[in-house]
Amino acid sequence: MTARFIVTGTDTGVGKTVFSAGLAGLLDGFYWKPVQSGLDEETDAEIVARLSGLPSGRVLPEVYRLKMPLSPHRSAEIDGVAIEAAKLSLPELPGPLIIEGAGGLMVPLNRQTRFIDIFREWQLPVILCARTALGTINHTLLSLEALRARSIPLLGVAFIGDEMADTQRTIGEMGKVRVLGRLPRLDPLTPAALSEAMRAAFNVTEFMEARA
Repeated sequence: MTARFIVTGTDTGVGKTVFSAGLAGLLDGFYWKPVQSGLDEETDAEIVARLSGLPSGRVLPEVYRLKMPLSPHRSAEIDGVAIEAAKLSLPELPGPLIIEGAGGLMVPLNRQTRFIDIFREWQLPVILCARTALGTINHTLLSLEALRARSIPLLGVAFIGDEMADTQRTIGEMGKVRVLGRLPRLDPLTPAALSEAMRAAFNVTEFMEARA
């Protein structure tokens, strides 16, 4: 089986879409965000298409495209749409696949199902994106506990932001988790800068050896 990963965050706004774009480009793979909430600004798939350097067609269409930038369950209700977990079936592709969730693990898809419930069914390795700012230790350790309580495979944590050596070490040690690397905030954020930063910070082998 080819490598397939779930990229999720400790909460919203951690930078996981930029990381997903970088990882999809690094692995020369495919990208898929099954549920997009918010269409007024650039969507996550559009950001990945712009930053990843992937050929046309490697960024897969969303299953649900919801207008309001809210939690998917509420955005769907406003749009008069029912998100059905059964429709979020994993695509079979001839290369690595990066699947991005929305926000954190406990974000609801509908009034009964959260993203973490879908992740438990998929049983794919999870990459947990965590910012390096204040509060990240609590958010990250709670997210790790939630994943392990449901026996969801965990590849490791990818940090995003400025270097915070003790914070990163504390999460690695107390969370008993592999630290995959740290993607710095990039200014300007360009495809070339992202590609260079990903190659400098992350080991391709660690991803390609994880297959599910």
